[in-house]
Amino acid sequence: MTARQPLLELVEIKKNYGAIEALRGISFTVGRGEVVALLGDNGAGKSTLVKIIAGGLQPSSGRMVFEGTNYLANSPSEAKAHGIETVYQDLSLCTNVDVVANFFMGRELTRKVLGIPILREREMEAAVAKAMAGAGTKIPSLRTKVEHLSGGQRQAIELNRFVHWGGKLVLLDEPFAALGVEQTRRGLEMIKKVAAQGIGVIIITHIMPQAFQVADRIVVIRQGVVAGDVPTAQTSPDAVVRMITGESLAGAGPATEQTAQPSPANPQERYS
Repeated sequence: MTARQPLLELVEIKKNYGAIEALRGISFTVGRGEVVALLGDNGAGKSTLVKIIAGGLQPSSGRMVFEGTNYLANSPSEAKAHGIETVYQDLSLCTNVDVVANFFMGRELTRKVLGIPILREREMEAAVAKAMAGAGTKIPSLRTKVEHLSGGQRQAIELNRFVHWGGKLVLLDEPFAALGVEQTRRGLEMIKKVAAQGIGVIIITHIMPQAFQVADRIVVIRQGVVAGDVPTAQTSPDAVVRMITGESLAGAGPATEQTAQPSPANPQERYS
C-alpha cells in the first residue's frame, strides 16, 4: 500500500432499497498488497458492499476510485475487465473438466492446422504447472477433473487463475466456510502469497481468528456504517467484538442503549 494512492477508495457509498438503508455511507481504502478483513454481524451490509464493488449492484450514491480513476462497474464482467474478481464459497469452476481447462476457460491457446483451431495443450499445461508451483499448490495431476479435487485445491485454482490473468483486487466472500482446518490454513497462506504480489484483498469472514491471522487491517461495518477501521496489530478480538456489537463505535462515541448488544459467550470465534 502506498500513502500516495490507494488501489481502491470508497467514498460515502450508500445503498437504499426504497425506505430501507442497507448502506448509510461507507468510506475506506484498500492498498496494493494489503489484506482488509471486512467484519460485521448479519445484515450489517458487508455482502451488499462487496457486490457493489464487484458490479453486481449499483450504489444509490457515493463514489469509488480504482487505481486513481473514478470506477463504477455495471456488471461483474465489467469489474473483471478492470482486474477485480470475486471468489465466493461455492466458487465458479466447471467441475466436469480438468484443471487446465478451468484455468484457460475463455482464454484457450490455439494454433491453426489446415484452418482448424487446435488447442496448444502442452503450452497451457506448462503455464498452469508453473502458476501452481509458484503458489506452492500441489495437485497430483492437472488433468484431473475438478469434481475430484478437494475444496482447498479448488480455491487454489481460482486464486491462481485470478493472479495469472493480471488480477489487481480480489474479493473473498466467506471463502473458507465449507473447508476443514488444514484446507483453511492453506487457503490463508495463499491469500498472503497473493497479497505479496501487490494484489489487494478484501475478505469477509465470520471467523475472528482468520481475520487476525491474515489481515493487515480490519474494517467493521455495523448497521450500514463503518464502526471501526484499524490496523490489525493495533487492536484485539475483544475490541473488534465491541465494534461489531455497538459497545464502542470508533470515532462515533459510545453506543446508545438501543444499538448496544451483549457480547456472545465466545466472541472471538464467529461473526458474520
